[in-house]
Order: sequence, then structure tokens, then C-alpha cells
Amino acid sequence: MTFELSFAEIIGRLLLAVLVSGAIGYDREQKNRPAGIKTHVLVCVGACIIALVQKEIGFNALNTATQYPKLAGVLRADDARLIAQVVSGIGFLGAGTIMVQHRAVRGLTTAASLWAVAGIGLAIGMGNYEIAVASAIIVILVLVFLKRLIHINPMKKIEIQYRHKLETKEFIQNYFEAHNITVNDVNFRVTQTDDAQIYVNIYEIEIPKTMNYADVIEDISLNKNIMRIQTVSL
Repeated sequence: MTFELSFAEIIGRLLLAVLVSGAIGYDREQKNRPAGIKTHVLVCVGACIIALVQKEIGFNALNTATQYPKLAGVLRADDARLIAQVVSGIGFLGAGTIMVQHRAVRGLTTAASLWAVAGIGLAIGMGNYEIAVASAIIVILVLVFLKRLIHINPMKKIEIQYRHKLETKEFIQNYFEAHNITVNDVNFRVTQTDDAQIYVNIYEIEIPKTMNYADVIEDISLNKNIMRIQTVSL
């Protein structure tokens, strides 16, 4: 009896890796994220290749032990050794998709999806199709539908730079009260320029579920005294 993967089985596993990772990468590319279809497919296929190699190493050890029984106690084939290197190594690629812009962290979901497709690729390469397909479905559902099902408005800080202190501050407070926006904390600073004083308020706010922060920023920015407004991650 010979333990081996047929060429058709190898091609089938690689194609399945391309299919499921391409579906996940499509969502990331459609949303203009740092890693798209090609990156996800290559990560998943690469992990699948390593798992196939690991599988062949195990089969070779079994075939050698079958052919030479006296070596059975000497041969070693650890199925987890190469897989462990993929799990740790994919972190470097994921880190490359994480960016910090204006004190806001972006790319964490894409990094996580790369890590997930690497795991899916390993499952396919090892022949665990049920785990691979079920995992791919769950990942796709999380990326595509979770945000639609669960709407969360996390607490954020809004930085507002403005002129004419009394008039503009009254406008901001009236806007918050009219839209039931809760202010948990506020920091204030003033900068003196040659022409006038520039005021900066940083509000820590909670907004109602019916609103989003883009609406708040757009509404407040319409005031003629507002010079700049942006959200700041906590």
C-alpha cells in the first residue's frame, strides 16, 4: 500500500483554495482595502502549498516505514511543524496592511482576513474540506453581512477648529442638544495668530443609533466659522 496524493487531488485542493480566497478577497478589493483578490488568493494558495508539502512529508515517512519496518521507530514526521511557521509568518504580511492615518488605525480587518485565509489554505492543503468550506462561509458572512446586522456607534472624539468663540460654541452645543448627542468630555485650547484667535475643542461624544459620525461632521462643517473638523480615535 502506497500513501500519496494524486495529481488530480493536488490540483483540486489548489483550485478550491483559489475559489474560497478569491471570494473573500473580492469583498476587500471592492471596499478598496490594502489587500485585494490577488493578495488573498496568493496567501491562501501559498498556505495550501505548504500544507501539501507537509502532507507529502508525512506520506513519505509512512511509505518508508512500510517498506522498511525496522526504521519505523526512527522516522519522525510532525504535521504541525510547517503549519506553525505559516501561522506565525503570516503576521508580517498582515502587519503591512495596517496603517495609522490621523491617529486612526485602518487595515485591521484586512490583516485578520489574510490570517483567516491562511488558515483556510492550510485546511484545504491538509484535506480537511469540511473545515475549510465552513470556515470560508463564516469569514465571508462576517465580512459582508455582520456590519449590516449589528450597527455599532463606538464612542469617539471629534476635533473642531473654529473662530468666533461664543457664537460658534453656542452653535455646537445647540446642535448636540437638538440631536440628543451626549458629550462625555471636552478639551479646549486656543492658538493666537496674527489675524485672530483659533479655538480647538475636542469632544468625546456618543451619538444615537439613528445617526453616524459622517452626518455629524458634515452638519457641523456647514457653519461658516468652522475651519476644520475630524474624528479622532480614542
